[in-house]
Amino acid sequence: MSNERRGGSRRESSGGQQPRRADHAGKGGKNFRGGSSAKSRAQANAPRRRPAKPAEQGRDVHVEDGVRLQKVLAQAGLGSRRASEELIASGRVEVDGQIVTELGVRIDPATAVVHVDGLRIQLDQAKVTIALNKPLGVVSTMDDPKGRPTVADLIKNREERLFHVGRLDADSEGLLLLTNDGELANRLSHPKYGIAKTYLVTVEGEVYPRTGRELLKGVELEDGVAKMDAVHVLQQIDGLAMLEVVLHEGRNRIVRRMFEAVGHPVTRLVRTRIGPIPLGDLKPGRTRVLGRTELGTLMNAVDL
Repeated sequence: MSNERRGGSRRESSGGQQPRRADHAGKGGKNFRGGSSAKSRAQANAPRRRPAKPAEQGRDVHVEDGVRLQKVLAQAGLGSRRASEELIASGRVEVDGQIVTELGVRIDPATAVVHVDGLRIQLDQAKVTIALNKPLGVVSTMDDPKGRPTVADLIKNREERLFHVGRLDADSEGLLLLTNDGELANRLSHPKYGIAKTYLVTVEGEVYPRTGRELLKGVELEDGVAKMDAVHVLQQIDGLAMLEVVLHEGRNRIVRRMFEAVGHPVTRLVRTRIGPIPLGDLKPGRTRVLGRTELGTLMNAVDL
């Protein structure tokens, strides 16, 4: 097997009834940021590409009875085989940590980890991840003994057996992710990876700067202290305030309980982003399959 085959070192808004984000902050509009734990909303939500790292010298990723790498890439939606060959030849494809530039390399799609331009490529076409805009009144379960509308009702046309990642209360709205990729679901739910979640929140009363600082510093709840990463007051009018908040916490009803603790009961809550995945203009009750780039950034965010 040639050195080229082995690979060298790497040199290398919203639809429906969602609240509309103001173009500028209204009365009392303020941005609040945490300390070292909250670099900014932009950094918290920015798509993460896998950082370059030195390749293991001399490691051969070729599998003699495997499938040609360019065929695997084409089947994964990277374009024609010719286009996939160009990606390989230009050094943009990495297999199991090795840059591969030789067109004769074969891999096992069931076990190989492939990145293109630093983004993980899902090779298993049976796995799918979708975004759902959960409407008000729908419970985040696949079955409800009380007979309430469930997430399962909204995806009954899907053939895959999908599971939701995380929850939203029946009285909350917005983005849910559903997938049949068990490893991805487990990592997205694990606090180790600290996936940031963004919410548009409408609360009672005027929110003063001291309240924003308190939410960033930490609020004492019955199950421990909870902190937000960023608090941005978008608008305040008629005794209500609309804010955008970012936090990594995943405890039950955490946003509502934090605002309740500082004297501002929540009247509406919409989750607008999970890590690098935005809700966008997805209408309530509708779904969309994550595209290759979105899925790649999501997988990179949990080190897959």
